Amino acid sequence: MDAASAFATLMVEPWTSHLPSPVKPFFLQEHAVAQMQYSADPTQIERQIAQIILSSPDLETVLQKIARALGETFQVDACWISANPNYQAALLTVNWSADNYSAMLIEDEAHLLETLALADVEAISEPLAIPDINAADTGVAVTASTQTLPIRALLRIPTWFQGQQNGVIVIGRSLPYTWTQEEKELLKVVSQPVAIAISQVQLHLKVRTLTQHQTLITQLTMAIRSTFDLDQILHQAIATTAQALQVDRGLLLLLKYVDPLFNSHPLHHLPKAKATVVGEWFSSNKRSNTPSEQENPNTFLNYSFGLSDCHWCQQAFTDAPKPVAITDRRTLSPVDSGCKMAWTFAPEVMPALLMVPLENQGTVLGFLVLQHSQPRRWQPEELDLVKWVSAQASTTIIQSQTLHQVQALVEERTAQLQSSLELQAKLYEKTRQQIDQLRHLNQLKDEFLSTMSHELRTPLTNMAMAIRLLRQPELPTERRAKYLDILDQQCTQEINLINDLLTLQDLESNHSPINPIKVDLKGIITDLAESFKQKWADKRLTLEVDLPKRSLMLQTDPDSLSRMLLELLTNAGKYSEPDTTVHLRVTHQVTEQVEQIILTLCNTGLCISLTELKYIFDKFRRGEGVTEKAIPGTGLGLALVKCLVQHLNGTIDVKSCPIGNSQSCETCFTLTLPQIFDSGKV
Repeated sequence: MDAASAFATLMVEPWTSHLPSPVKPFFLQEHAVAQMQYSADPTQIERQIAQIILSSPDLETVLQKIARALGETFQVDACWISANPNYQAALLTVNWSADNYSAMLIEDEAHLLETLALADVEAISEPLAIPDINAADTGVAVTASTQTLPIRALLRIPTWFQGQQNGVIVIGRSLPYTWTQEEKELLKVVSQPVAIAISQVQLHLKVRTLTQHQTLITQLTMAIRSTFDLDQILHQAIATTAQALQVDRGLLLLLKYVDPLFNSHPLHHLPKAKATVVGEWFSSNKRSNTPSEQENPNTFLNYSFGLSDCHWCQQAFTDAPKPVAITDRRTLSPVDSGCKMAWTFAPEVMPALLMVPLENQGTVLGFLVLQHSQPRRWQPEELDLVKWVSAQASTTIIQSQTLHQVQALVEERTAQLQSSLELQAKLYEKTRQQIDQLRHLNQLKDEFLSTMSHELRTPLTNMAMAIRLLRQPELPTERRAKYLDILDQQCTQEINLINDLLTLQDLESNHSPINPIKVDLKGIITDLAESFKQKWADKRLTLEVDLPKRSLMLQTDPDSLSRMLLELLTNAGKYSEPDTTVHLRVTHQVTEQVEQIILTLCNTGLCISLTELKYIFDKFRRGEGVTEKAIPGTGLGLALVKCLVQHLNGTIDVKSCPIGNSQSCETCFTLTLPQIFDSGKV
């Protein structure tokens, strides 16, 4: 007989017709220790229960309403109705208490019912009456938990439907009380419609649970098909599973092995691995009280611990693919309950645990963990559902890892191809630059050969002409002297050019020795200034010298110093515009306890580009347009200056800055020489 047929029979042929006529229930205003006499119509309460079932739109509130009706009918302080686990994971329990005794509503209902049952109810069908739970003659062991209960007298009966016990009814009073036979009979009678109500609720819960399971399967399947985001799929898997099973907490952990080649779980070997939380879900009204949760109440994501740090993870790993299902950790043996467990699972506040391995072809990828704050029995249907979810999650993880490996391989090959193309482009650009450099070097070679040919051949040509003229018979004495002067000048010019080349070669090979002596820089500059003032008179150039009043003594090679200043002044004279002034300024500077002499030589003339400045001290390199303007020179002067400066352990820099809106620039050479010896003031 199903629940609907049972209710039809209940309404047509009530089994309580032989009992006294109905009376209205009355309510207990004060609690008393003595027996309380009252009369109640079983048919009326039976019909009231039937009416509650038939008129309630929400079957989940039926048992709560029936508990209230029973409590008011029996005029007790509290009433509990508990439905045995049947298609519903947790123990379904409702309670009611009188308005003036709200203290009966306590949080730990499952533990309370376990205490109230006091015996195995599956083997009996008669009411169990306890006048005083703390009395010594009741046969009930008084424990700390029973002493703290807010009731003293109990009346309890199991409910039976179609030959199976499906629940229990418990009514209680806050003071000791002797239950009457009428109350026992009445409770026995109402247990039958209550059993039908429990069956109806269980059927409703079964349908709802199956619907939730099917919805979970559909949602997870759609999520796997619609996205490649592994984190999103895993989060949805743990969230929908936890919600469907009505647990308080869900976690999804992935394992990372220290040995990447480890791909199976030997029976007697636990690998070194780290478990990391990659998905989590919390019930909106349940939170753990772990230290980490107090610090960060929103997430456990990315928290890691070693596989060897958690006994239940080790067991789940070893027993894979079998799940680890714990109804109540507090009821385990002392050995099992004391096993090491990662604090992430909050075992003290989450006693119920279900841990299902995520396995694929013998490799444990991680664990799907469900926890509940109250003890609960994990039903076979739930285990099958969670196994299915874990299988889907495992497959998704493998697919995601495979996809990432393929993508990584494609990206690696693409990067290699891109690198190869970039290398080819760089080689092409390098080749092009080398070709341009070779062309430029070839041009420099042609200019060098042209310059050297001109500078070497011109003196030789003049000398040859002077020699031919000197061979003329009857040459006047004045002309002979003039031709001899020309011959001497050109020979000296040729010798100086060859000496410059040889000197430069010696300086570059570090074969030229330094012969330092103590010299007065002011004297050397003064002598050179006088000679250049005379040389520059025809070009209308002015030399302005700014020297300190005190003499500047330093230990250096005087020949190298004089040659260096000579070349710099000669260069300034070549490239200065007429009617301009060349400035030579000498200063004494102390930097970081090192004495230095700074010489700055500035002239006004052609602008030197940044590109030309890079090569201005290279030998045989001359500026653009120099040849066209017929400015004499071989390109050795500044190269010789640079070598001489380095020879004297100094430094030299050059800058060329435009002057206003004109096309002229001020070019300044800055020479720094160390090792100053001060001889005192002049």
